[in-house]
Formats: sequence, structure tokens, C-alpha cells
Amino acid sequence: MDGSSLRRQGAGPPVADGTIRTIDSVPRIHHEGYWIKMYPVPDDTLEAKRKLIEALTRRLFNHTEHGLNIPGCRLDEARRAFQTEADPGRKRVKCAMYAGALFNRATDIFTRLVDLQSTGVEISPNNDLMRECGRCLEEALALCGSVLHRSGGEGIDELWGEPFRAFCIPLEKFYASRYVKMGLAMQDIDRVADAMVASLRPPMFGGIETPIRDFARAARVKVETMRTDPEIFDVWADLVTAGERLASFHPVLSRKSDEHEQRVASFGTQLICSGRDIIFHMARARVGMPKSVGEFADRCKTYAATGIVTMVPIPLPA
Repeated sequence: MDGSSLRRQGAGPPVADGTIRTIDSVPRIHHEGYWIKMYPVPDDTLEAKRKLIEALTRRLFNHTEHGLNIPGCRLDEARRAFQTEADPGRKRVKCAMYAGALFNRATDIFTRLVDLQSTGVEISPNNDLMRECGRCLEEALALCGSVLHRSGGEGIDELWGEPFRAFCIPLEKFYASRYVKMGLAMQDIDRVADAMVASLRPPMFGGIETPIRDFARAARVKVETMRTDPEIFDVWADLVTAGERLASFHPVLSRKSDEHEQRVASFGTQLICSGRDIIFHMARARVGMPKSVGEFADRCKTYAATGIVTMVPIPLPA
């Protein structure tokens, strides 16, 4: 089992979300119709939270637009640049940069607090620096509307809010919420795959369903697999090679294809690459992208009806 059995593929009564079972010797939790691989929750200490917030912040900058990883020591500069900017487009970008500086300032503070605790200094939740750390994270979260995913297609609010949640709630509750997001991401991955299969029809796209489903399956496994898992080497290799196979699919043209048929084939190939890219983005971020998925599904319906794709594909990140 790859940890992503769909409800529609199973038999018997529905399984309640949050149900935990050991399947093939692997503990799994059920959410949104999927059995998702579980990992042990670390002890809820400041050190564990520091490591988690640092990891979430790195992950955040890895998936958002370029240029936002402003050091926390430049927070005042970033704030002034944002507050004094008049042009709306530039202000949006500078707001995102300011939010990045806020995240880094919070991480800097939390790191110093953990260092102090390691020397025997007791750190109270009411400590002034703890409150300042929380304030920075909260303000950064409030600015998420100005931050775009690296593809430029939409914001990625679920990912942006995770460092603040990790700071505010117990680790066990935080990790439980992650499984819900993984289930929703898997659901969005399959929505994209279903839309592609429904719109890319034979004979021109005969045989396309297999590489689409293979790629979606590899993406779901990537969503549930932590980077520290020893299986990540096989999981990542499977995802990349499945994406390459999908992108290399060639439509079948008639022996005397005309310009219209060639255009329809070209648009279909563009749709394949765009769908692959959206799935790849979600597999890496491990959260859904409902705006991009909805827009892509609409494009698929337009293509099925007209043979035309109305938007350019979303580029992969550099």
C-alpha cells in the first residue's frame, strides 16, 4: 500500500477521519479518504519547537516567491521600505519581504531562548522575548495575503501559517493538523489527475491515463513522506521519473493531420505539462493549492469542449 487508498476504491463502511490503524506494519491515520503514514511526535520542549520552527521557516522560503528571506536583523529596514512605498505592486512585494524578516526575527529570538534554557535559565511562557517572538509570527501571518507561491499562481496560506501554529499549540496537536492538510493535498492531486484523464481522450491521447495515475500516486506518497525518512530516496526518484514519463507523452496524430489537429495536440501537451507542474508543486509543499487546482479543472473542461487551452502552464520553480 502507498498510503493513499482512495475511499472510492475501497469497500465496506466509511472510515472516520482520525482513525489510526497499522497497515503492512506501518502506523497510518485516515483523513479525507486516504491512509496517511504517521511518524512519532517529539517531546514538547523548547528545543523541539525551535527545530520545528526553523525547519518550517526554511520550508516556507523554499516554496514562496524569491527574495523574501530577509534576515531578522534587517527587520526595521524592511518595515520602513514597506511603509514608505506608494506603488501598489511594489508595496505588495515589500510587504512580503517584511513578512519574511518577521519570520526570521522570530526564529532568531526563539533560538536564543533555547540557548539560554540549555544553560539552566528557566524560560516562562510570559517571558518578554517569548511574547515578542509570538508577536512577530502573528504579524507575519497577518501579511500572508501579500505572499505568492513560487509559481506565481496563488498564495499558500496553509504553509505560511505553520510556524505560528507550531509556536502557539502543543506539538502533538500541530502534527495532528498536518495529517489533515496532507489529506487535502492528496485530494487536490487526484482532482488534477481526474481532470486530465477526463479531458485528454483517445485516440489522440490513448494510453495517457496510466502515466497520469502513476504520477499522481507517486505525488501522494511524496506528500506523506518526511525528508528524514530513509525511504525518501526512492520516493523522490519515483516522483521525478514518473513526472518525466508523463511530460514525454506524445499525442497520436492521424496520417494526414491538418493544422487544426496539430494545434489541438499541442494544446493537449501543454495541458499535460501544466497539470504535472501543479501536482509537483503540491507534492513538494505538502499542502493543497485550491485556487490553482480549480483554475486548472476549468481549463481542462474548456479543452475537452473546444480543443483550446486558455492559459499558459505554471512554471516549475528554479
